[in-house]
Amino acid sequence: MRKSFTAGVATCLTALLLALSACSGPLGADTDLADTEPPYVSPYDRAGLLRENGRFTYSENGTVLSRMGIDVSSHQGVIDWQTVAGDGIEFAFLRLGYRGATEGTINIDEYFETNFKGATDAGIPVGTYFFSQALDETEARAEAEYVLNVLQGRTLDYPVVYDFEPVFLDTGAGRANAISDFQRTRNAVAFCELIEAAGYATMIYGNKEDIASYYLDTLGGRDIWFAEYDVDFPSGRFDFTIWQYTSSGRVAGIDTRVDMNIELIHKG
Repeated sequence: MRKSFTAGVATCLTALLLALSACSGPLGADTDLADTEPPYVSPYDRAGLLRENGRFTYSENGTVLSRMGIDVSSHQGVIDWQTVAGDGIEFAFLRLGYRGATEGTINIDEYFETNFKGATDAGIPVGTYFFSQALDETEARAEAEYVLNVLQGRTLDYPVVYDFEPVFLDTGAGRANAISDFQRTRNAVAFCELIEAAGYATMIYGNKEDIASYYLDTLGGRDIWFAEYDVDFPSGRFDFTIWQYTSSGRVAGIDTRVDMNIELIHKG
């Protein structure tokens, strides 16, 4: 009697398990979970990112894979670039110009030419950035044309960067704050395509909220310059090549606080 009862229970359990397996899919996998995207994995090793005296470096297996840089504008005033070079700065992004956040006029940064000559004479590789407040692709292309007209074909070591950020003023919001994410993305692409057609590399700048406002697939794999302050490791869940980690750095030769950046160099 006992042997027969045990065999019957085993048969029922087997049938039940087979039924559950058929309902749940292979290995009981949850269909919704199986369809989700895999977790983002940074190409950089967290252990390789070190901070000393407020400046970050990145290395793997004892090899330094980073460069230290700054970005400047007229806000920094007159800069002693030879002294900057002597303080270990290996690259610099110079603001070339900007569009006004209210009236929408395009202006050159009054220190751009001085900074360009000073940095290049000091042997510091340079790139440029333009602060955009474009409402549509037509305005974005006008900004790109302005950049190209100022550059006049001169050589850059680093990209021309598209920098769009919402602006909040005492008198109200900036002129382009309300554009859609779709329009913001189209503006960035329009700007970059015109710059690239002239032979320059391009890059997109922004913090976590700024980058989240772009359709990254539509940006076409263009490099990202990511801004995030007061953290030991950047939290962006997307690939980037430059990290702006503070706006209050100190560099010899610059009287004001300055943005500090680390370029993370991919091996191979």
